[in-house]
Amino acid sequence: MKNGRVGEKGWNFEANDVLANAAKVTIRGTLETIMSNIDCGETRSTISLCLGDPSVYPCFHTTPIAEDAVVSALRSSQYNGYAPVGGVLSARRAIAEYLSHDLPYKLSPDDVFVTVGCGQSTHIALSVLARPGANILLPRPGYSYYEARAAFSGVEVRHFNLIPERNWEVDLDVVESLADEKTIAMVLINPGNPCGNVFTYQHLAKVAETAKKLGILIIADEVYGYLTFGSNPFVPMGVFGSVVPVLTLGSISKRWIVPGWRCGWLVTSDPNGILKETKIVDGIKNYLTISSNPVTFVQGAIPQILGSTGEDFFNKTIDILRQAADICVERIKEIDCITCPCKPEGSMSFMVKLDVSRLVDILDDVDFCCKLAKEESVLIIPGSSVRFKNWLRITFAVEPSSLEDGLQRLKSFCQRHAKK
Repeated sequence: MKNGRVGEKGWNFEANDVLANAAKVTIRGTLETIMSNIDCGETRSTISLCLGDPSVYPCFHTTPIAEDAVVSALRSSQYNGYAPVGGVLSARRAIAEYLSHDLPYKLSPDDVFVTVGCGQSTHIALSVLARPGANILLPRPGYSYYEARAAFSGVEVRHFNLIPERNWEVDLDVVESLADEKTIAMVLINPGNPCGNVFTYQHLAKVAETAKKLGILIIADEVYGYLTFGSNPFVPMGVFGSVVPVLTLGSISKRWIVPGWRCGWLVTSDPNGILKETKIVDGIKNYLTISSNPVTFVQGAIPQILGSTGEDFFNKTIDILRQAADICVERIKEIDCITCPCKPEGSMSFMVKLDVSRLVDILDDVDFCCKLAKEESVLIIPGSSVRFKNWLRITFAVEPSSLEDGLQRLKSFCQRHAKK
């Protein structure tokens, strides 16, 4: 036996190398590398400023209404079997009503497909759209999961820029220059991950007109929908569904602070029926026949979760996020080698620029984050993992005292490595 081979023929199988390459560009893959630098002898607790999962902190707790809804659905014994393709009807109806509140048209349950979180929605959308030679336009910086899923689906990725000097608006000139007859879609994340921006109505209208001109659909990632605390209100991309067909992706993960419940949706925001004509809807249904659904009792709880949660709960979460964002902006001002071009106005993370020329023994943003983890037990994602080298992605969905501690450690690290 040599190199795992047996006899003359050897084994006929090996791992798909696309997976190995895709994993390298994901946030989770990057985090594994960063975490490997943690000093096991460190007595201080590790502070994570890298993942949008605030559920570990007592100040971020889902509403009892959501918990009671799940318990009630589970104990009803009505949701112990398999869910229908597309999801439980009552859940689809509730999601349609929830998303229709801010649209100029009404969604139908037939427009809604319940998914295993927003991640599966992404996978479905890219799988259905994939065809030989196709390419998709992704934002830079962006959420690297799209790039990984596109690679696995055999779809070429082309990046358009978000412009920090213009509050991370889309560079529409670049979008037009990148697109060709094989471009299938562009991804828009609003509120922004990783930038913390919130697009204005006027800018979204321009994006919609550009996509229409290019003949492509928009994949609108709105998993952070309504988590805004700046001057710009959240505007669903579906508002422009009559201009350009939109696949809206979302979930209860962020707004209800339950990412582990894994219940999301993929919605065809398309009053003109273009996605039906082009067989995209059929493709989604076909995909779901070979896939799995979220657990049925969580789906059974969706009508109560979406319909009965009061504004007080949402306002409390937004107030904490606003306070945390303010803390970040003020503390970053105290660090010479890091600058914040735009104050975050939504979601749970934002981007800051790292000036490595001001530091000693720091090669780039990846080296910075690895050494920060080793010396201070603070976890931050390097901008390279979201295609923005020598920037940092900081998550502020953290309990304020822990956030203060983490940013103080970040400041100490930068002062220790500062050029004299």
